[in-house]
Amino acid sequence: MYVGVDLGGTNIAVGLVDENSILKYHKSTPTRAERGSKEVIKDIIKLINETIRDYGINKETVKAIGIGVPGIAEPNSGEVIYCVNLGWNNVPLKQDLEKELNIPVFVDNDATVAGLAEYKIGTMRNCESGVFITLGTGVGGGIVINGKVRSGFNGIGSEIGHMIVGENFYPCNCGRNGCLETFTSSTALINYTRKLISEGNETSIVKKTKGSLEEINGRIIFEAAKEGDYVANKAVDRLVKYLAIGITNIINIIDPEIIALGGGLSGAGDFLLVKVQEEVERVRYMKMIPIGKIVLATLGNEAGIIGAAALGM
Repeated sequence: MYVGVDLGGTNIAVGLVDENSILKYHKSTPTRAERGSKEVIKDIIKLINETIRDYGINKETVKAIGIGVPGIAEPNSGEVIYCVNLGWNNVPLKQDLEKELNIPVFVDNDATVAGLAEYKIGTMRNCESGVFITLGTGVGGGIVINGKVRSGFNGIGSEIGHMIVGENFYPCNCGRNGCLETFTSSTALINYTRKLISEGNETSIVKKTKGSLEEINGRIIFEAAKEGDYVANKAVDRLVKYLAIGITNIINIIDPEIIALGGGLSGAGDFLLVKVQEEVERVRYMKMIPIGKIVLATLGNEAGIIGAAALGM
């Protein structure tokens, strides 16, 4: 058995995964990151021990522990270099866990390990090369080539969300302007929708949120877009435009067999997928040559745990 840990800004999820990458049991607890890294790590250790105990197996049967973190980790040392959602800098996560649990620990970016899960048993299963793009609060990426994640020499590869694709009306959290995630994340979609409303454009979104712009979310925007709302469709079309630019750049550099879209916005399903497929086909380079498939990811919230466990396989 293998343990997978999905460490997020809101929750810590821990699961037991068998050698066939099937999630057998899992549980979670709030992260409460404001307490600092030492307290969060104590909770990770506690939750791992509880998960093993509750499932009824001996600790010795766990071959490895994998952890997906919402930031950058050095792949060999397992040190979390930078993680803005947790407020972590240079945290020796692998070292601390191995000292307490006496089990090998592997650490990588959360979107990267989710991509590995999609490669193992999801929509990218057994492909020669695949790229997973998560469209959530931010935009993350996971690149898998010949069954191995590509994190880069220093662990900062696959940062698809910080590819520059244009000039935007607000800066990215990283401090630069024009990052893909400022155009194609749920945050970006909401920000642009609010901008359009503040400029006086009429929209059913105001009614759906009872006049509170703070209540706007991706689900409401896509719901309004499907109903033909002008503002919602303008916001969605802008997201699609820049996502297609990002995907085209990925195709030009990697030429993957499959590109899988995951994260909260992928819940819009075929409504989003078809728009993206059509826009990529419109703007892509060398149209005489076929490109890989653009599809929806299939594992949902389980991808983080399964992919983290797969690091140890």
